[in-house]
Amino acid sequence: MAIKPADFYNQLVHHGVDFFTGVPDSLLKEFCLCIDDCISGDKHIIAANEGNAIALASGYYLAQKSLPLVYMQNSGLGNAINPLLSLCDPDVYSIPLLILVGWRGEPGVIDEPQHVKQGKVQLDLLETMDIPYEIISQNDDQYSMKISSAVKIAKTKNRPVVLLIKKGTFEKYQSGTSKSVNQGMSREEALEVILDNLDDKAIVVSTTGKTSREIFEIRENNHQTHQQDFLMVGSMGHCSSIALGIALAKPFRQVVCIDGDGAMLMHLGSLTSIATLKPKNFRHILMNNEVHESVGGQETAAKKINLSAIVEAVGSSNVFKAKTSVDLESNFTNFMACSGPSFLEIKIRPGSRKNLGRPTIKPVDNKENFMKFLEN
Repeated sequence: MAIKPADFYNQLVHHGVDFFTGVPDSLLKEFCLCIDDCISGDKHIIAANEGNAIALASGYYLAQKSLPLVYMQNSGLGNAINPLLSLCDPDVYSIPLLILVGWRGEPGVIDEPQHVKQGKVQLDLLETMDIPYEIISQNDDQYSMKISSAVKIAKTKNRPVVLLIKKGTFEKYQSGTSKSVNQGMSREEALEVILDNLDDKAIVVSTTGKTSREIFEIRENNHQTHQQDFLMVGSMGHCSSIALGIALAKPFRQVVCIDGDGAMLMHLGSLTSIATLKPKNFRHILMNNEVHESVGGQETAAKKINLSAIVEAVGSSNVFKAKTSVDLESNFTNFMACSGPSFLEIKIRPGSRKNLGRPTIKPVDNKENFMKFLEN
């Protein structure tokens, strides 16, 4: 029987955990919904990336002397390695943390291609980093003891300890908080307008998650090839840097980066490279629904900040905005025609089709076809 998120949360609170931060993960989304309902917003912070979350929790511990919890998908562990080893490790500042990690790509469990290698090396990676861990799964009647053991090690040895969560561990959580529904344009509607208005020489780099999945299906429905699209399935937050590298290498081709708000926030520093280099052929589109949609719909900081204003303040891009399909149609020609770099923020509503599929081509095949397209 799956673990009730509230029971898991109460076990943590019983051990004095009163601060939660991290980046949402689909395996942990029910637990994250529970935290939202149970604790105030200043004690549950959705961080821009996993390394930020480790540092944020460390600062809380230094000031409060109480054990914080950081949650993440194991694909985000790479962002956390530096602060874990150069800040929290017993050989440096020796800072105790509980780290809740969703184990995507666990060997023997069917998952998406971007998670396979990370899942395969997960235990080896933790052992190489010398981070103690407990594995918790569905029907685990020892989970409370494992939490107690992890807390004891973290507190007595002043070090990070991982609780590694398998797929299906948490049962569905019924949130008591209702969220307002945005009635704006869907992401798929916006993508259809974008793709219809691009010529067949334009280079497209799309962010991980449902954006790339929808682009793939739109091309399929239109009986088009996928050669001009680099469909990112992992490496969240690096879409704009990949597109920038292509734009610099192909200065006479239009390069269109289709980004998401959660991904853009994760590595916002990439905007400074765009601003410094100012490639005239670089087109940056932000699909902003203000949530981490692919992993549960938790709000991003984009709900409270103006991302277009940040891009404008960096000082390199011509900035355009759209909230409706009419806005998008009327702005898109100028967005593409102006001397770049240019930035277009499209406000969209959260959500996607329930029958949305996934790309049926392997990432390596997508890469090979895309590279041939770039040669032409």
